Amino acid sequence: MLLTWVLLVVGFALITIGATWLTNGSAAIAQRLKISEYVIGMTIVAVGTSLPELTVSVASTFAGSADMAIGNVVGSNIFNILFVLGICALFAPVVFSKSNVRVDIPICIAVSVGLLLMLLNGNLSRVEGIALLLCYVAIIYFSIRAGKQADESIEESTNFSWIKSVGMVVVGFLGLVYGADITLDSAVAIARDLGVSERVIAITLLAGGTSLPELAASLVAILRGHGAMALGNVVGSNIANMLLILGSCATISPLYMKGITMIDLLTMVGAVLLLLVSALVCGDRKIVRGEGIVFLAAYVVYIWYLIG
Repeated sequence: MLLTWVLLVVGFALITIGATWLTNGSAAIAQRLKISEYVIGMTIVAVGTSLPELTVSVASTFAGSADMAIGNVVGSNIFNILFVLGICALFAPVVFSKSNVRVDIPICIAVSVGLLLMLLNGNLSRVEGIALLLCYVAIIYFSIRAGKQADESIEESTNFSWIKSVGMVVVGFLGLVYGADITLDSAVAIARDLGVSERVIAITLLAGGTSLPELAASLVAILRGHGAMALGNVVGSNIANMLLILGSCATISPLYMKGITMIDLLTMVGAVLLLLVSALVCGDRKIVRGEGIVFLAAYVVYIWYLIG
């Protein structure tokens, strides 16, 4: 039991260090490429922090439990928006750019609704999986092109060389992935020792555990003044979860929606719609502390509904 607690602390340390290195390295790359922090957050950081979801989902598919992939993605997407952005807003406002409001969040909404429609028949076919992958490639290409044309690049200079910047990103990725893996395993073991049910563990720790990198990277980014990167990480991770991860898994083997209900899918779509409402109606294009509390409260209500 003591070793489990020690591993939990080690896991959190790896996540913290990994998130710091990933954020600093990504910010340096953004400056050198003269593109926006948001695009770096949506691409490099988002894909990197989605590696735990990708690993769990693909492994589940190969192991013959393809239905787990859908549950992992849906749960992680809800966690990313309601919990991760809610926590970030408690520390500093999460600011939206015009591009976020007009393009990026609507794309995330469109992908979420599209996934919901695809799952109305209860499964994702290989053809749909390939279509999701192609959509992901198109969105990333569009985002990079748009980011290079936007006047949102980082202005301050950096002393990081290309080798050091890329090295920090790689080491940060490894720290996040292995730290999340150790933390998740330790937390599950502790929960079992304390008598917490398997269902509660699956609902809270699995989806939340694979999203620890998103939480760590976004929180470190916003504490260091890179709010755009934090938002890009969450939106980009959600898009990567739906298109890249489910697309890859469905291409390997058709996915079936066994344990996931329409309520879960509607909650995922509703979370993104809440993000858009926050950008357009409240907080003057930013998620402020009060809205962050609303996001967190919505997540608690959802978890309460599932457990109840």
